[in-house]
Amino acid sequence: MTAEAGDVPAPLAILGPQHGGGRLADVLPSALAVLGVPGSTDPLGLVPSLAGVRRIAVLLVDGLGWYQLPTAAPYAPTLAGLAATVARPLIAGFPSTTPTSLVSLGTGVAPGAHGVLGFTVRVPGTDRVLTHTDWAADPSPLRWQPVPTQLERARAAGVTTTVVSRPEFGGSGLTVAANRGGDFRGAAGGDAVAAAMLAALAAGSGPALVSGYHADLDRYGHVYGVDSEPWRVAAAEVDALLARLVDGLPPDAALLVTADHGQLDIPAAHRFDLDTDPRLRAGVRLVAGEARVRYLHTEPGATEDVLAAWSAVLGATARVRTRDEVVATGWFGPVPEEHLGRVGDVVVTCNDTYAVMASRTERPMASKLVAYHGSDTAAELTVPLLVVRG
Repeated sequence: MTAEAGDVPAPLAILGPQHGGGRLADVLPSALAVLGVPGSTDPLGLVPSLAGVRRIAVLLVDGLGWYQLPTAAPYAPTLAGLAATVARPLIAGFPSTTPTSLVSLGTGVAPGAHGVLGFTVRVPGTDRVLTHTDWAADPSPLRWQPVPTQLERARAAGVTTTVVSRPEFGGSGLTVAANRGGDFRGAAGGDAVAAAMLAALAAGSGPALVSGYHADLDRYGHVYGVDSEPWRVAAAEVDALLARLVDGLPPDAALLVTADHGQLDIPAAHRFDLDTDPRLRAGVRLVAGEARVRYLHTEPGATEDVLAAWSAVLGATARVRTRDEVVATGWFGPVPEEHLGRVGDVVVTCNDTYAVMASRTERPMASKLVAYHGSDTAAELTVPLLVVRG
């Protein structure tokens, strides 16, 4: 990989928002700068190396963390070649989870501003937990996520914009929040994603921006574990997708490949279950977040007791902090008042390879997965950026 060994920390090191380098949220602003969209900045410095590019494809491979690149290399020669020559690390953002990262990529801003602050969050003023991946139209995506997307900015400047993702995601709340402003093209599987992205790049004669998404590597990592046989097959399928995109790029085009997070296998002995431990349920009204980052909304007056109980039970395996303490770290960026209630009164951020399950509160499968993400370790937060010219 092009980054020196000292440029990235050990996988289980805890990162802070001050960690140097580019951000996932910087990708589309820099792409728009390459395409000449007025008012666009280039935080990643792509303009000099992509001078003359008029069409850009951005592919997000779900679950392809920076630390998964060497693991995938034996099964993904195209990916391995790109990782060795044109790769650099980016920081996805916190929590290191798909909905948050997709909207950070799509809007170019930190999570506090766009408000998609976790995999699941409380709808303020209610006892409802919103799962962003199962979100339709309530609450309204335009109100829940108020920041204009980079695709909207590009389209307003005359760039043809397209979104390629699984067919069932068309019109979903998450797609509208992250990618409104792009014409949606449904594509299931790597071959279909590659074909749709290349067709969108080739259509028309003006500037074009295509945003693509591929989910299978993340899915097989969750269910079977990183470097399991199904994960290796998924890595080979990602490689075939990349090879087809690289081979099919028009001469005036570029391909940017990135990801939303990495993954960590969580041993059975490192799992707590808040639904079977009365000490962890006491004083907790509502649970959100996910296994590696828990948002606990407490009963009135119970916050201090919950902090004490969770700190005592989890010890060194997690950091147990108030909402204000976590917001003060800067990970979310500035958080407007209307978004604060989406974060728990108490936030539990897991260290090392520990996790907190909710076997009865959440779907049973959520506690039976092998790999997880969401916390602030380097393995979860660090993602690649691969830059390829046609």
